[in-house]
Amino acid sequence: MVQKNIINNKLIIICGPTASSKTALSVKVAKLLGTEIISADSMNVYKGLDIGTAKPTEKEKEGIKHHLIDVVEPDKTFSVGDYKELAKPITDELLSRHTISIICGGTDFYINSLIYNLSYGKGPGDIGVREKYNNLAKENGNFFVYNILKEKDPISAEKIHFNDLKRVIRALEIFEGGRKKSDINDDMTPVYQYNAYCIDFPREVLYERIDKRVDLMLENGLVKEVEELLDRGITKDMQCMQGIGYKETVSYLNGDINYDEMVSLIKLNTRHYAKRQITFFKKLNGLIKLPPLSVNELAERIVNEL
Repeated sequence: MVQKNIINNKLIIICGPTASSKTALSVKVAKLLGTEIISADSMNVYKGLDIGTAKPTEKEKEGIKHHLIDVVEPDKTFSVGDYKELAKPITDELLSRHTISIICGGTDFYINSLIYNLSYGKGPGDIGVREKYNNLAKENGNFFVYNILKEKDPISAEKIHFNDLKRVIRALEIFEGGRKKSDINDDMTPVYQYNAYCIDFPREVLYERIDKRVDLMLENGLVKEVEELLDRGITKDMQCMQGIGYKETVSYLNGDINYDEMVSLIKLNTRHYAKRQITFFKKLNGLIKLPPLSVNELAERIVNEL
């Protein structure tokens, strides 16, 4: 085990698109440093959503303590503000022990809310507003909802791609809460010093990894997992069921699409999501792209750079 003292509240952030070995790499780094991992994954927070979220198993955790996994019942909503409220005390407690904190995940809002003072994490969510605009998008397309945002808050609309429905709806939630997202002044000065890393797989290799991961999820019982959630009273409109893999499986179980269409949609939507993740994390200040070597080699490199 390598012993390192924290300097100026430094974090290690291991981020990037889905299926890029974030979990495996973070575990190897944590083992070398004798520390813990704080998950930054918007789906891993939900209890009972294991297969479709690629939630790390106890074997994959290798004895490393993981925070913010299985902290929310599936019938509850969970906002970026909720995440920050839970994650920041854990981060600060680890740092107070002179232990480097590792943040691992692909949910950009979560990572940004932790390392910057961003106001969007403080506004309350409104599931009714969210459902209204999600339904409008289903009926009329994403661009229809985007045009509503352009009318209500054109400055925010200029900064969001019309297909980034989650962010478009979040801006509309803020507007319907009584203010414009564009009127909120965010402080982009990092709260902590950090080293941020992602494994830079060639795009075609990443997409192959995504397809294999989806196949493995289905082999491991994704459809059964969704059936059990529905049997428990979890509905397709609840926040947890909006995740990729879950919403497509619900459509299959409802008879809206056949099995092959479900599989193709999950793979396609996951690839699209990975592309958005790549675009976002390119903007993360100081991001270090790692070559797709073994996670053991990469973990040694990360530790040696501290």
